[in-house]
Amino acid sequence: MSYIKFEKSQVVNLEYSLRREIIRTNRAGSYSSTTIVGCNTRKYHGLLICPVDEFGGERFVLLSSLDVTVVNNDKSFNMGIRKYKGDYFSPKGHKYIEDFNTDTIPSRIYRVGGVILKQERLLVHYKEQFLLRFTIIEASEPMKLQVRPFLVFRNIHQLAHANMAANTKVDFIENGIKSKLYEGFPSLYMQFSANVEFIHNPDWYLGVEYPEEQKRGYDFSEDLFTPGFFEVEAKEGDIIVFSASTKEEKTSGLKQKFTKTVSGKIPRDSFINCLRNAAQQFVEKRGGKTLIIAGYPWFGAWGRDTFISLPGLALARHRLVLYREVLDTQINRMKDGLFPNMGDASNPAFNSVDAPLWFFWAVQQYVEHGGTDGWERYGTAAKSVLNAYKNGTAFNIHMRDNGLIYADAPGKSLTWMDAVVNGIPVTPRRGYAVEINALWYNAVCFSLEMARIENDKKFIKEYEKLADLIKKSFLEIFWDDKLGYLADYINDDEGKNNFVRPNMVIAVSLPYSMLDKEQMKKVLDIADKELVTTRGLRTLSPGNKFYHGIYKGNQEERDNAYHQGTVWPWLYGPFCEGWLKVYGQQGVQKVKKLIFGLEAVMSEHGVSTISEIHDGDPPHSPQGAISQAWSVGEVLRIIELLETKYANQ
Repeated sequence: MSYIKFEKSQVVNLEYSLRREIIRTNRAGSYSSTTIVGCNTRKYHGLLICPVDEFGGERFVLLSSLDVTVVNNDKSFNMGIRKYKGDYFSPKGHKYIEDFNTDTIPSRIYRVGGVILKQERLLVHYKEQFLLRFTIIEASEPMKLQVRPFLVFRNIHQLAHANMAANTKVDFIENGIKSKLYEGFPSLYMQFSANVEFIHNPDWYLGVEYPEEQKRGYDFSEDLFTPGFFEVEAKEGDIIVFSASTKEEKTSGLKQKFTKTVSGKIPRDSFINCLRNAAQQFVEKRGGKTLIIAGYPWFGAWGRDTFISLPGLALARHRLVLYREVLDTQINRMKDGLFPNMGDASNPAFNSVDAPLWFFWAVQQYVEHGGTDGWERYGTAAKSVLNAYKNGTAFNIHMRDNGLIYADAPGKSLTWMDAVVNGIPVTPRRGYAVEINALWYNAVCFSLEMARIENDKKFIKEYEKLADLIKKSFLEIFWDDKLGYLADYINDDEGKNNFVRPNMVIAVSLPYSMLDKEQMKKVLDIADKELVTTRGLRTLSPGNKFYHGIYKGNQEERDNAYHQGTVWPWLYGPFCEGWLKVYGQQGVQKVKKLIFGLEAVMSEHGVSTISEIHDGDPPHSPQGAISQAWSVGEVLRIIELLETKYANQ
């Protein structure tokens, strides 16, 4: 029996099925994504979405969707589906779906007339190529398949409309055609493993709507271009493969390529295998760089997310080579002791005070998991970060006389709680932030540990007294005996902010912590009481007047909720690690309950992966990006921690 399977009653219920999405990547920048019924509900959906070097490597939707029609006994059954104005769906191909499963690759079985047809789809690794395999399971007599492609050739963040500039001509190639709507783009080669006839009938389908964009307050209607349709004869037992690629293919090898590609995949037949598959999809190797994509479908490679997610994505799967490739890529992007947090190679943004400090934690994990060259390889970069923070760098990031890091840049949110509305940070957290200084202490202590191993006397002399000063100052200004937990941040104007947020949990979980066991326990207990949910940790206590329990609305409304109560699954990482640190074997069952409780989300939003965020209020509905690197990475890391250190429980 399939691990993740949707039955007919679920699939035909569009309120249910349109909320379930699938994402597949080629590990080199391209991806394919849609809902389980094949109806695109986002501008980010499409069957073949590729980076285009001519346009700065940004991703563009080339092939939006396909309408597949079975012609049987002079009757036509269109298995496609699109939404138009007024909640009108046409065609309504979802009603023919018998079931959907994704054990190895996404697969749908359709029953139309006297025909049972299976459709299976995949992306070829490291190639801009989408493959769709048709298997005619039953057909009482010969039939025809008609396949109509819908093209768009536009940036994933934009929408397209009918225009006179589009090139509606096609060129005929082996068992198919090639099309290029606009200059500067690669051609799209559409071919079949069987002989086909192409009927050239260019047309625009107007007013296709994307309801998820409408919910998010964006433009949500666009026009799709179709050059015509393919027609192929078929009978029971036939297997036909369709290919859409940026390069022409030898059609005689399409069936074999499909079979070979499937054979190399990890089956999604368990929770852990779903996570391992999801983990692979965030890795992007392109142009000599190895990056971690923060989330799909709209994120890029963010520095902070890279360092937090990397241990789980790589080390929990025993891949030190991948780990080194990612860290080496990041080091090459450093500037003034900072790592780029977002933006592309031509316009990077370095507005992250925590990314360089998470770098130390990532190197610690590397060393702990057998990276014997950790300090030799990354020590120079680590020292440059320490010196930059100690002496001062961009965004007024600097160490004060008390040894703590202070950061204050007007109009900027420098911590991970970085939402900005109308130029004003929602959670500015300027000054001394609790997790920043916890990470700073950990970075200094780890560096000293490595320096002692390397007998680096100069470094030891410069930094050994600093660790004690940081610890003393941190406890003096952050710890509140009366409240029994840590302040979230402190600055010169506002003084202490004692909002109950998850940032203090990071101070418990790090390898080097300033807190004693009793203080750790108090921090974890209040977090457990007010922040922990079945989907992760809230970003603010529900008792706070600024709490937002639901993440919805336009960009401004969503940003106001983003770190004001919204649940983040990645925060299970520091909480669970801290819990095990304090309670040891007695804490294992609670951690298992939290981590393995996420198995329920495998079929809730991004099928077989973990979403970016969830509502703060029950039932904690999934929101945001359908697959997030640090959500997957931190869950994998805690599972690995349980398996290696607490295997007997």
